Amino acid sequence: MNKPTPTRDGFGEELVKIAKENEKILVVSADLEDATRAEYFKNAYPDRFFSVGIAEQDMVGMASGLTLQGFQCFVNSFAVFLTNRAYDMLRMDVCYNNCDVKVVCSHAGVTVGPDGASAQCLEDFALMRVLPNIKVICPCDVIEARKATRAISLEKGPMYLRTSRAPLPIVTKEEDTFIIGKANILKEGSDVSIIACGVMISEALSAAQKLQEQNINARVINLHTIKPLDEKTLIQAAKETGAIVTAEEHQIHGGMGSAIAELLAQKYPVPIEMIAVKDSFGESGTPEELLKRYHLKDVDIVQAVKQVLSRKK
Repeated sequence: MNKPTPTRDGFGEELVKIAKENEKILVVSADLEDATRAEYFKNAYPDRFFSVGIAEQDMVGMASGLTLQGFQCFVNSFAVFLTNRAYDMLRMDVCYNNCDVKVVCSHAGVTVGPDGASAQCLEDFALMRVLPNIKVICPCDVIEARKATRAISLEKGPMYLRTSRAPLPIVTKEEDTFIIGKANILKEGSDVSIIACGVMISEALSAAQKLQEQNINARVINLHTIKPLDEKTLIQAAKETGAIVTAEEHQIHGGMGSAIAELLAQKYPVPIEMIAVKDSFGESGTPEELLKRYHLKDVDIVQAVKQVLSRKK
């Protein structure tokens, strides 16, 4: 399958498969199961699906209680609604109690598109990664989304999975390994490391190709797990290439780039440039228009690589 596909589709498809294998899996929704693709589960297992209506806080509290009775619960909504409106419940009900709740949020980033600023969540990595006990994952294509959905179900405890509304190019293979907390190197390189996640992976690969034409050899790393970081791979990249560019569909503050900078500042400092939304809200437009508008394209990564190389010792 080579057709660009939203990662939310991979979540919905795999959830049905793993639910067949595990009768303890339940889904609690807040009225957006069609958009998040949790409706696939609803159609297959209606007796294990619960909708609370437009009440994200109630959804999280209910799911937490069900996990204390031995179930594993998936909750889902748009990222902006679930991470923002139900943050206190995610903090106290889910993370404080280390409940086996899987928080799956679609429609994050500017590629939500025409829905505009009010629906484009650009701060979810920052909000989620500071909470104890939770792991934060952002797959880059539908194949990886399926693997990530299965992986979070096989691990106990709180998980945050970010999925896309926009169709994303297929950049991984069915046989590729997916391990929570273990980054994948998609292209080797010695001059600079480009570290990306989600929609920015395809942009990073395109940038690396453009750079290769200019005799700049870029390593491309798929950091699908924002927390916990793959410290070994990231430190090795810093040591071997001496310069880092991060690329994410998120605010520049507090996200993946910040997490990498925190790590390398302590373990192996090197020059870093960050591609991200620079402290602003989004606006309405097509995904492609907005990626260009907020400088999240391959050409922007190329420019950042040249900037960081100018600072490289």
